Amino acid sequence: MRIKNLSLKNFRNYIDERVEFSDGLNVVFGKNAQGKTNCAEAVFYLCTGISPRSRRDKQLIRRGEQCAEISAEAEGRYGKMLISAKITETGREFKLNGNKITRNADILGNLFSVFFSPHELRLIQDGPDERRRFLNVSISQLSRPYYTALSRYNKILEQRNNLLKSRSLEAVYDSLPVWDEQLCKYAAVVASKRAEYIEMLSPLAKEAHSYLTDGAEELCISPEKKYKGSAAELETRLFAELSANYERDIRLGYTASGPHRDDIDIEINGDDAKTYASQGQTRTAALSIKLAEVEIFKRLSGEYPVLILDDVMSELDLPRRKKLVERTSGLQTILTCTHAERVLYGRETRKIRIDGGKVK
Repeated sequence: MRIKNLSLKNFRNYIDERVEFSDGLNVVFGKNAQGKTNCAEAVFYLCTGISPRSRRDKQLIRRGEQCAEISAEAEGRYGKMLISAKITETGREFKLNGNKITRNADILGNLFSVFFSPHELRLIQDGPDERRRFLNVSISQLSRPYYTALSRYNKILEQRNNLLKSRSLEAVYDSLPVWDEQLCKYAAVVASKRAEYIEMLSPLAKEAHSYLTDGAEELCISPEKKYKGSAAELETRLFAELSANYERDIRLGYTASGPHRDDIDIEINGDDAKTYASQGQTRTAALSIKLAEVEIFKRLSGEYPVLILDDVMSELDLPRRKKLVERTSGLQTILTCTHAERVLYGRETRKIRIDGGKVK
């Protein structure tokens, strides 16, 4: 997967700019607050329909403007494509080769991308929400059935939670089995796909982590054991778990079990990473997970994704910077930093300087 160029109009601090990318390492550099991360963000948004920095699309529009437009020409194993997005304060519209994309699920799977920034430390340090978000974004790019099941699961879960707040207990007890039958159908797909993904992720992340640390540390990633098994087994198990906990859920006013509550166990040298890992260990572990994600995309889609590394070099020591640059050889990488020369280490690169939202 290769992105040839990116056009930005009224996106963040860009007025009207075009960026040309090479097939290898692209170093987007400049002083702080000039728009480097905005450029990287636009690429990831076109790939996933999601901003890695903002939950509201309207925040992507340049201040004082009514809409933002971004587009990219790309080339993959199935040929060339043009993908574009128009963002307004009330909505957005994606197009692929000039044809409107009507479903969010169809945005995914056209361009693949993996995004890493210092904020990704939340993957290790923060609560389960961040780890579930990582799984959802990554797996959804590779599997539209997963994205569809997740969307339907969340909608039914919302309706179930609303029902649990009803004052009529008779209506609650009568309706819950109906909702749970549907909920568990999609929950089983979500849980089984996550388990399959983590099974692939774990050895790849372990190997990447060993490479970055020269074998000094061991990274271990595993899913919660209660969600292991086939989709059919999970569906039966989840339905029984929900049925056995009606009183608890009614008392709480929400559904306290299911894939929306699960987590990933991450350990470094046998210790819980969230509790015991240092800042440096956390950073390396999160980066290892992202490098493993890159390999999963290659394995399942047949081609490497675009790897976006936003301001990561300033957070790594010199040996790990060099190892990271070596590791990205052979795939298109967009790397943002303040000083381009500090990250080259002999690699042939395309250097792109950003100054005040302008490409120099």
